[in-house]
Amino acid sequence: MIEMGAAGATDLRNNIDGLLILIEKELKLNPFDSCLFIFCNRKRDKLKILFWDNNGFWLYYRRLESGHFLWPDKKSTSSMAVTEQ
Repeated sequence: MIEMGAAGATDLRNNIDGLLILIEKELKLNPFDSCLFIFCNRKRDKLKILFWDNNGFWLYYRRLESGHFLWPDKKSTSSMAVTEQ
């Protein structure tokens, strides 16, 4: 499975349908591929992960109580492959 992250901040008020539009229009990727699509907010303390599973989407949400995720800005790239590390 491949993990794709959207560089820069994403408005995490987006639900599944809003994230699908971002994947298709901005990232130009197929949301039905076997990928985890990862989005981060401006403060870098929240993530949403979207995943297609045969007949429906999973939407995972992660919020840090302290600290922040290391996340690239949009100037460097629009998307990136993410490893387990």
